[in-house]
Amino acid sequence: MEFLWSVTNVTIHWAALIFVVLCFALLVALVVMYWVDTHQTAHTIRRNYPIVGRFRYWFEHLGEFFRQYFFALDREERPFDRAERSWAYRAAKKVDTTIAFGSTRSLDTQGDVYFLNCAFPTLEEDAAQPKEICIGEHTAASPYCTRSVVNISGMSFGALSKPAVQALSRGARKAGVWLNTGEGGLSPYHLEGGCDLVFQIGTAKYGVRDAQGHLDDTRLAHIAAHETVRMFEIKMSQGAKPGKGGMLPGAKVTEEIAHTRGIPVGEDSISPNGHTDIKSIDDLLNMIHHVRKVTGKPVGFKMVVGDITFFDKMCELIHKKGLDYCPDFITIDSSDGGTGAAPQPLMDFVGMQLRESLPLVVNRLTSYGLRRYIKVIASGKLIVPGKAAWALSAGADFVVSARGFLFSLGCIQALQCNKNTCPTGITTHNPELQKGLVATEKSERVANYAQELLHGIGLIAHSCGVKEPRELNRSHVRIIENQSRSLLFSEVNPLPEVKTEYLNLVAQGDREGVPLQ
Repeated sequence: MEFLWSVTNVTIHWAALIFVVLCFALLVALVVMYWVDTHQTAHTIRRNYPIVGRFRYWFEHLGEFFRQYFFALDREERPFDRAERSWAYRAAKKVDTTIAFGSTRSLDTQGDVYFLNCAFPTLEEDAAQPKEICIGEHTAASPYCTRSVVNISGMSFGALSKPAVQALSRGARKAGVWLNTGEGGLSPYHLEGGCDLVFQIGTAKYGVRDAQGHLDDTRLAHIAAHETVRMFEIKMSQGAKPGKGGMLPGAKVTEEIAHTRGIPVGEDSISPNGHTDIKSIDDLLNMIHHVRKVTGKPVGFKMVVGDITFFDKMCELIHKKGLDYCPDFITIDSSDGGTGAAPQPLMDFVGMQLRESLPLVVNRLTSYGLRRYIKVIASGKLIVPGKAAWALSAGADFVVSARGFLFSLGCIQALQCNKNTCPTGITTHNPELQKGLVATEKSERVANYAQELLHGIGLIAHSCGVKEPRELNRSHVRIIENQSRSLLFSEVNPLPEVKTEYLNLVAQGDREGVPLQ
């Protein structure tokens, strides 16, 4: 007992001494902070409210994480509200996605859409699998045929971490969907899952560039030699930053990422705001022709729509140059798309939203008789079945999503993508943060999300009386005008007839570039 009593006394004395020392250190720290705050001139709040003013930054930082849980209502938060994120999380985990007691979505907001249910919906035994669509069947030596409807949009290795890319690649294979590499090149982690890949050629030509940053045909052919690389996408612009190239902070340019991209280690990776070798529509079509000739695979381009007359001029030029210069697909991105780092003026104010641009582009391609040759891919906040189903009804052949699949990986919308501090390990190269993202576990959730999103689209399609998602069209949708009136989408924005001068196009294009008419 005496020994225990002695140990207790010593412990208490030392604890008291340490407490006094810590208190003294805290007091000294407070005095120093007070002196610094009252004498600095850069921050008004800290100068007027020394010490206490410092808490402002702490609370501001914590607010990014806790606002969504404690303060924002289900349909309030941006860019994705809690209701949408919750559906994505539940779909990824394959748990119950039903809700009770009514929708929290406003059902009378002007401009919003709803689908027209049929008196005789499609029964389960009559439902059909999505039909197969072939991309590049008229132009490419190796067309890409797939039944996938929902696919993974472009997110580069560098913007994403190694385990995130691994999970997406494996999950895409399990779900039977494609994965777009993004502009950061082709990494081993894209390939290891064995999924179909779309290789994106950005303005900096990462992964297929020479020492001067120009397109290298040898590297391009090497990428195309991978069987799982099915298509090539030339990125003209992307949703969050049209007119601005990719931005990867130097802190995220590791040795491995630098090798994949062909750039120096640790330096900011800032892509040009446009392709230096594509400065006109003619240049774009020539590039499409060149890449397809080198690779033998379908080639298209991605862009945020600005001036819609671009497509009139492009279609007219395709008819002059021949089908061999025609893009096999066009990915239409929305101005409310997302990215890891983008200037706020571009993110907030530049580009056309998908709701407006998608029907306009489909209409242009149809009126020029090119719709059967050019497949349309829709992108931009299509993370829930209703929005994806709308895109199909507007005329898209495929839907792609980036942020929806980020939610399936566990993204909590902490808005830290550009800081290398992502708390879920998705957009950071900090090993301590990455270890929480287990690729084998998250790949299941990626596959689940893709399958549940398709299932949800199917529910809408069957309710409308069609057998599969791609049978949805504009006659199945109404656009809300006010609380008591809506308009049929097919009447507001009807699909045009083919212009008479383009009615006699030959079904199979001439490989030598002879005009189509």
